[in-house]
Amino acid sequence: MTETASPRTATLSSSATGAAPFHRRHNGPDAAQADSMLERLGLGSINELLDAAVPAAIRMEEPLSLSHGVDQGLSELEAIAALQERASQNQLFASLIGQGYADVATPPVIQRCVLEDPNWYTAYTPYQAEIAQGRLEALLNFQTMVMDLTGFEIANASLLDEGTAAAEAMALCYAALKRKRSRFLVSEQCHPQTISVVQTRGEALGVEIAVVDEAQAALADDVCGLLLQYPATDGGAADPRATIERAKEAGVMVVMAADPLALTLLTPPAELGADIAVGSTQRFGMPMGFGGPHAAYIATNEKQKRLLPGRVVGVSQDREGRKALRLALQTREQHIRRDRATSNICTAQVLPAVVASMYAVYHGPEGLRSIALEVHEKAARLGAALAAAGERLTHEAYFDSLAVDVGSADRALEILDAGRMQRINLRDLGSGRIGISPDESTSEETLHAVAGLFGAQLPESADSALPKALERTSSYLEHPVFHAYRSEPELVRYIHRLVTKDLSLTTSMIPLGSCTMKLNAAAEMMPITLPGFARLHPFAPAEQTLGYRRLLAELEDWLTEITGFDTLSLQPNAGSQGELAGLLTIRRYHQARGDDERNVCLIPTSAHGTNPASAVMASMKVVPVACDDNGNIDVDDLAAKAKEHNERLAALMVTYPSTHGVFEEEIRKICSLVHEAGGQVYMDGANLNAQVGVCRPGDFGADVSHLNLHKTFCIPHGGGGPGMGPIGVMEHLAPYLPDHPVIDLDIEHSLGTISAAPWGSGMILPISWAYIAMMGSQGLRRATEMAILNANYMAERLEGHYDVLYRGARGRVAHECILDLRPLKDHGIEVDDVAKRLMDYGFHAPTVSWPVAGTVMVEPTESESQAELDRFCDAMIAIREEARAIERGEIDIEQSPLRHAPHTAEDLLRDDWDRAYSRELGAYPAPWTREHKYWPPVARIDNAFGDRNLVCSCVGMDAFSEE
Repeated sequence: MTETASPRTATLSSSATGAAPFHRRHNGPDAAQADSMLERLGLGSINELLDAAVPAAIRMEEPLSLSHGVDQGLSELEAIAALQERASQNQLFASLIGQGYADVATPPVIQRCVLEDPNWYTAYTPYQAEIAQGRLEALLNFQTMVMDLTGFEIANASLLDEGTAAAEAMALCYAALKRKRSRFLVSEQCHPQTISVVQTRGEALGVEIAVVDEAQAALADDVCGLLLQYPATDGGAADPRATIERAKEAGVMVVMAADPLALTLLTPPAELGADIAVGSTQRFGMPMGFGGPHAAYIATNEKQKRLLPGRVVGVSQDREGRKALRLALQTREQHIRRDRATSNICTAQVLPAVVASMYAVYHGPEGLRSIALEVHEKAARLGAALAAAGERLTHEAYFDSLAVDVGSADRALEILDAGRMQRINLRDLGSGRIGISPDESTSEETLHAVAGLFGAQLPESADSALPKALERTSSYLEHPVFHAYRSEPELVRYIHRLVTKDLSLTTSMIPLGSCTMKLNAAAEMMPITLPGFARLHPFAPAEQTLGYRRLLAELEDWLTEITGFDTLSLQPNAGSQGELAGLLTIRRYHQARGDDERNVCLIPTSAHGTNPASAVMASMKVVPVACDDNGNIDVDDLAAKAKEHNERLAALMVTYPSTHGVFEEEIRKICSLVHEAGGQVYMDGANLNAQVGVCRPGDFGADVSHLNLHKTFCIPHGGGGPGMGPIGVMEHLAPYLPDHPVIDLDIEHSLGTISAAPWGSGMILPISWAYIAMMGSQGLRRATEMAILNANYMAERLEGHYDVLYRGARGRVAHECILDLRPLKDHGIEVDDVAKRLMDYGFHAPTVSWPVAGTVMVEPTESESQAELDRFCDAMIAIREEARAIERGEIDIEQSPLRHAPHTAEDLLRDDWDRAYSRELGAYPAPWTREHKYWPPVARIDNAFGDRNLVCSCVGMDAFSEE
């Protein structure tokens, strides 16, 4: 039935007939609910709210207008059909290109029960560990898998891709040697995309990157590290021990970029003497997806644990002594240490890491070894066939990739072309050499066809080409989790057990400020696993990727229209990568103009912690700018700092709406002050969800901004990743965007390469395409209106119970607000007490103690209905009443449900209940908890215990003690 809107919500109505437009499925409030909320705010229309919340000076003069036939919004069926058409325009050849990417057989049970399950992909980063025990266990499995395969003592819970993992390892080497050695050597046998990413990051960090012949490399006393590929990019599996020994003698740290599947057969890096291992777990069940998302790994020795970037899952215990997991060491480290952080990483690849860990759980060590032997046998048979036909193999020892010297570039071109005529892609290694990389999905028919390209006959079998000296003798994956779930029923039940320990959007709203946890519609998610999107190699020839390129061009057009920028780069595959790419674009722009001395980055004191961390990684000096009592940027202080650093000002990093949840009135003046001083304005796009269709950063002064597609544009958070953080820029910055060494993106004065794949995590871009296409121009604006309405409604409902810390000039907030819990501390009540008590009500806590300690920042998003908003508000009000009971002296804080929260089922059943409140109040504090109860699996976690006893792999609690 077509919805009828009232005059109060006239802008929310649709002219469509028949089925409700998609935006009605996406937005939580219907017209009646919107009316009710506006009435509560004392407003006559949604436009009155926008007039109060958004400064008139930045409002769009013309309505948003989307190209490519989606302005009115597609239906779900139309969008799926359109994406199927684009997927069909991609040609799926047998891609034996290798170079870090392999076609894989994702077990259907993992595809359906993890990759495509909203219980997994709608969860948030496990900062509230008590309600994330399932994800944390899966990530602990991932860390254990990586540690076992590499032989190292500690690993993190995943990085973005192999190229950026190698760059993080380079930075770790530089930091570990106290920045006294400023050269880093990269073997010429590394993947080209890895070399390019390391060069880009090294140049910004002030580390000289030299590409060398590893056997001849001069390991001088100014060298901090050496990066080796294992096996080499062209397949060679030479013994690296002699090179590693030379490096050790010279005090040089060794990093090995290692294929984890090969490590089931080859001696692990730690046993070879390396200091760090990095790589990609893509071939552990995650489709190539035109470049990602894929969970990279980094592992190292115990002594480097404090320098390890990203997130580490550790084992601790809860209040009752039960084993409990949590994020350890680097938990939100970039938010705490800011410009002194070891990395700006704020995104892992949690969902792909879970897939990889489940792949290892499903196959176990015997299964992984069997797959590796099968892949090697395919390569060995091809190698034997080519050798018998008189072709010269570059290496005698290899795992899964061959390099064939065919004598001339012309003959190589003929063979490559002949392969494509048979729908087979091989790799052009240059200088008359061809690379061939069969994988677990390569068919017998394809193997015969490849042999035929060289005039060879494929034998039935062949001798192993694995290097005898590197045969693995150590065991791996011995923990029971990698042996217990071989049948599908067992695995499904294990996956489900983990799911029941977690809270996701399938449970309730997740009201996290600056994180925008909103509906990830099934229609948006379905197309990503279409073979035409999922199985495409990122380096496939352009004529085979027409559907993807069409989709990318359309998405770029829409995002530039939405933001007001002139062009985009879709390469950054996380918000942190987008921040770094944006700042490096500004840096390269200044350098091109001869302004090499411009290295000062002004950052408000309220900024995301990733901002100063990114600025340092971009070789900029961070200068803080004060905020006034209302949370706004202190314009006078900004003007003074801009004047003081006039000759050296490179950029201002500003979040808009600001981090405290308000549209600052002076944003145009702020941008002008920076421009007048010769700087550029970088806008953190975390809060773009409050702007779409209402205002555009490119119109009011921003020069560059990253766009969190995993926030505003509906790519799901996936428990902490994947993400995408493309950057939009004005025309003058376009020549300095990221390029790629394998796929030429035609960037004239590029900053270099920021991610391993040309378009980042290509497989998830159809999600944002679908969201924009189905919402249409008016639907996108409606989403913004509802986000702002929901936030203001919640602020109004909670007023009198909690103070809203900041409001705009006309008394309204933007799409989020900060609730001040600091007065509770006078009575011993901590913000964590409120956060943990919300779990008993079935909710995830808002963002805790950021950007202001002792507060919570609430963002409801547009996807939550009034009923869900009221339920959350009721929970917060009930918790406030529990706090008032403490304030009145009716119950001591140590005896209160606030301090004992969260309450587990085991708490409810205990015989020795001795608390000053009833079991019912502890476990069932609200009516809806009786209808559907989410049970936290553990009580409050003892973080101090975990810090004293750092354990980051799958071991029992008896493996460590207080000693």
